[in-house]
Amino acid sequence: MAKTALVTGGGRGIGAGIVDRLAAEGWNVAFCGRKPAEEFAAHCAGIEAKYNVKALYVQADVSKAEDREKLLYAILEMFGSLEALVNNAGVAPQVRCDLLEMSEESFDRVMNINLKGPFFLTQRVGRYFAENHIQGVIVNVGSISATVASISRGEYCLSKAGVAMATKLFAVKMAEFGVPVYEIRPGVISSDMTSVVKEKYDKLIADGLTLQPRWGFPEDIGKAVAMLLRGDLAYSTGQVIKVDGGMEIGRL
Repeated sequence: MAKTALVTGGGRGIGAGIVDRLAAEGWNVAFCGRKPAEEFAAHCAGIEAKYNVKALYVQADVSKAEDREKLLYAILEMFGSLEALVNNAGVAPQVRCDLLEMSEESFDRVMNINLKGPFFLTQRVGRYFAENHIQGVIVNVGSISATVASISRGEYCLSKAGVAMATKLFAVKMAEFGVPVYEIRPGVISSDMTSVVKEKYDKLIADGLTLQPRWGFPEDIGKAVAMLLRGDLAYSTGQVIKVDGGMEIGRL
């Protein structure tokens, strides 16, 4: 019987790459976002036809407690169980501005979606795993921005630094239930989120920003997540898997 994975923010960008890869490896996939469910009906049907698995999209904002409950209920109603959580949903600031000009509204929006939502969804799914004796897997999609400062989007950097610590915290807690917790830390990934700075990063990559001279792609992240869900790194809970083309390696 196929296992089921939940991928938040799975309707676009990195999340869509993760959903596609997991479905290709035989996982039933549930994914969520803020757009209406009818917009993803054809997409779900396409996944099911292509990979012979079940697919479910749920309209849900993971920063809201009632939506997190609705999401888990819908998954259990359709699939009967859940074996993996991939916290991928995230947003960039609506306006990039200097650190001294950042608004509280922007700070709250980014932190609620990027940190509060995945933290409390992990808490809820963690309880589900523990209460039902399910040795599941939890993966947080972080960002190189957890350690690389960008003063034009400080709220994003702070949110991803929080995700990094949340990964460690839940790795410690969930170890007693046999549930590994990991962070995937992407570098510069080609997606709708980075499309607004494509020209900037094209030049930086050409000038040597990454050791591997190309953009990363959603499928690069999908492959890394699939590896973790297969159990290929079963003795590495709490670890950060960097998918950044060598960007973080210090050079003189």
